[in-house]
Amino acid sequence: METARSLATLGGGCFWCLEASLRQLAGVASVLSGYCGGASERPSYKEVCGGASGHAEVVQIRFDENVIDFRTLLEAFFAIHDPTTLNRQGNDVGTQYRSVIFTHTPEQDRIARELIAAFNAEKIWPAPIVTEVLPAATFWPAEDYHQDYLANNPAQPYCMAVVAPKVAKLRRKFAERLKK
Repeated sequence: METARSLATLGGGCFWCLEASLRQLAGVASVLSGYCGGASERPSYKEVCGGASGHAEVVQIRFDENVIDFRTLLEAFFAIHDPTTLNRQGNDVGTQYRSVIFTHTPEQDRIARELIAAFNAEKIWPAPIVTEVLPAATFWPAEDYHQDYLANNPAQPYCMAVVAPKVAKLRRKFAERLKK
């Protein structure tokens, strides 16, 4: 039976980048792009991109805790985006691109806060981490054409310029944790 701890919901800019990168990790069973943290029900991509819905672009990850733990998943998440820029990742600007961890259990909340504190203490980045840690809200799956976006659109310019380099970065940094 699946436990809440085997579910993670993370936002760190464009969901295409997170989905394509994090699905590479051993123990990750599935990654679904979607929206979380806003006020409207059944938000559309157009509505979220307009910024009025309050939702963030996120991925919802189902993972096997016996293969990859939540902390390691967060370490990979932090490695592929800039958690120090408020409401921005590169040229993607707005609250829909905020860095956020939606926690599903008190343990996830504790782990997320401890990891952020440790990274800030170690001064991993030149500025403090602004990643929000919030209780999980309703997750709305994105439209079908957003799922597996890089795999389905490898020649798309955004994928070549932004998504693929993040996947490559994760593959280098977490080489020992990749699916075989």
